[in-house]
Amino acid sequence: MNLFDSTRDLTSQSLGFVTTTLDRAAWRRDDASWQQTAMADPSSRHILICKDTPVLAFQAERLEACFSPARAADLAPSGQSVFLGMDNGVAFFGRHLDTSHFDALKLRTDLKLIDMRSIAMQGLFTPGLINAIGTAKAMLLWHQRHGFCSQCGQPTVAASAGWKRICQACSSEHFPRTDPVVIMLAIDGERCLMGRSPQFPEGRYSCLAGFMEPGETIEDAVRREIFEETGITTGQVRYAQGQPWPFPGSLMIGCLAEATSTEITIDATELADARWFTREEVRLILRGEHPRAISSPPPMAIAHHLMRLFAEG
Repeated sequence: MNLFDSTRDLTSQSLGFVTTTLDRAAWRRDDASWQQTAMADPSSRHILICKDTPVLAFQAERLEACFSPARAADLAPSGQSVFLGMDNGVAFFGRHLDTSHFDALKLRTDLKLIDMRSIAMQGLFTPGLINAIGTAKAMLLWHQRHGFCSQCGQPTVAASAGWKRICQACSSEHFPRTDPVVIMLAIDGERCLMGRSPQFPEGRYSCLAGFMEPGETIEDAVRREIFEETGITTGQVRYAQGQPWPFPGSLMIGCLAEATSTEITIDATELADARWFTREEVRLILRGEHPRAISSPPPMAIAHHLMRLFAEG
């Protein structure tokens, strides 16, 4: 199979944050009366975030990601809220706990603070619920960081059930930020190009990645990032799969790129190493059997699935 003629769907329950069961019901966001009623409805479910960490209920060795409105109001009486959507007639909300409570929450035996990455890697909840928790985290962190207008510097207030902020001074409207990131494998026949960041665990190699810049297409960003980090030029680019990435609020755009050169020149400020891997080597890496103990990113990450796409191609 020529990976540049066709790419198959990478969607998998192990790929983090891509599965959603919520209808965002955007038409309900500006209905203040409906929002107030839905938030107080005993059947509604509330996902709590403190700083950037999900707060989970813990009872009888069981973790729960959602709280009743009464318990959520008790824990977060005045925190920012966001309407996440509907699932089978049940309204879901994200609510923020004041960051000053973070240390106290860690001492409670009926609650657990577990970071978003661990929740996804361990598959602690259903894929749809993990997506909702990630959305709540990304949205509430955006609210924390955008309390003031970027145009005039005055305070902003939340509107549209948490999906925008409005400046009280100049009436500017501000909307949630999503940062697009290209993540890609350059392919030279039976080889693919991977690198390792200085921050990676020992032996970890992954796809190259970087933020898109204003004025770029996805293809332009893929070619630029590969060339800047490794000196490899590429031609044809094919989109493979996207992945919401709530760290803090990115969209990973997974691609394959056809290499048109092969000599690597590493940008040492970005990479500790980069090299070509044969298809068989990638198979060994994914099985955890590489003789040099080279490892891949976990299955929750789109890089893992791009590697698998190449290995099985």
